Amino acid sequence: MAKQEKYIVGLDVGTSKICVVVGEIKQDNNLDVIGIGTAPSAGLKKGVVVSLDKTIEGIKKAMEEAELMAGIEISKVFIGISGNHIKGFNSRGVIGISAKQQEIFKDDIERVIAAAHPAGMPADSEIIHVLPQEFKVDDHEGIMDPTGMTGRRLEVNAHIVTGSSTAIQNILTCVHKTGLSLAGKVLVQKANAEASLTDDEKEMGVALVDIGAGTTNIAIFERGSLWHTAVIPVGGYNFTNDIAIGLRTPIPDAEKIKKKYGCVLGSYLDEEAMFEAGGVGSPKKRLVPQTMLVEILQPRAEELFSLVHQEIKKAGYEGVINAGLVITGGGSLLTGVTEIAELEFDRPARLGKPMGIGGLIDVVSSPAFSTAIGLIKFGMSAEVMPGQDQEAGVKKVFRRIKNFFLADYI
Repeated sequence: MAKQEKYIVGLDVGTSKICVVVGEIKQDNNLDVIGIGTAPSAGLKKGVVVSLDKTIEGIKKAMEEAELMAGIEISKVFIGISGNHIKGFNSRGVIGISAKQQEIFKDDIERVIAAAHPAGMPADSEIIHVLPQEFKVDDHEGIMDPTGMTGRRLEVNAHIVTGSSTAIQNILTCVHKTGLSLAGKVLVQKANAEASLTDDEKEMGVALVDIGAGTTNIAIFERGSLWHTAVIPVGGYNFTNDIAIGLRTPIPDAEKIKKKYGCVLGSYLDEEAMFEAGGVGSPKKRLVPQTMLVEILQPRAEELFSLVHQEIKKAGYEGVINAGLVITGGGSLLTGVTEIAELEFDRPARLGKPMGIGGLIDVVSSPAFSTAIGLIKFGMSAEVMPGQDQEAGVKKVFRRIKNFFLADYI
């Protein structure tokens, strides 16, 4: 097999599915997907590892499948980080510029970003990203790249993303025990944005809603930068569980029914349409009208987007999402989800599918692959130094954001 040199690998360890995607950087600097591997995820709950052995087993299976398809040997991966433990908040850093120097250099930018680092963080907490939003030089605001400018005072507004050290270390332990090394840790919301959002949407203001199996992740972009992140503990599994209870059918059957017939809006259905459902402890099948499925799923979808709306209102960003909502993740595949979102927000909504890639497009052009595709797109734009320990703290994050001003890469 070929060595992993011009290849980037993304590892999405979700609550229901583990996915490995291999991307190849072409001579024209485009990115082609050349390998995909998936496996059921049985070792996570709401994005957090609850069984190391089951998670390791799933990663190995997905990795082997991706290696076989791509014809390469995978050695390092970019991994998505998510879960209820993720916290995001905005911070400000301020430094003075030397009176003799006055010109702003890269080192000054690193210093001001370091100054935005929060003081007194909890012991079991670590920084995942420090994301610059905009800079201010003296009295001049809204600057994206202050390099080379002159001034006496440099300020930065930044979005800080933190997570539980224990939860992050557990997922990294699973990665290492499969024989892989870490190329980088990436917030799932950031990965999804890399895959699913356009520059215009991020500039105008958009809410990115990723409906995973265990949680729903929210990200608000405005003026090209990330300003708010949040996690809601409701996801696709809640829809599955509602079906299981409502139809008195086993969870595995409920999941199949959701994927095949799931709909949250009655206007999409033929009122006479039926499907088969089994009973708990009985192999006997019975016919169920699809309208009953809508009656079960629609209230849950309305509740989910009501919770998303409440979070955005509470954070004070309802007025900035001029481009509407982009909905991604496996849970977005329920028919009628975008319409429910539009009714709740009175704004346009669309499905967020991976964009800007080549290769196996037909296979990965689904919202379910947004995180994995976003990870390899992130990896392509990130500057990772050879031999650098990517797990050694915020100093490493600063090195990775040196190219921030050339592209919105973190």
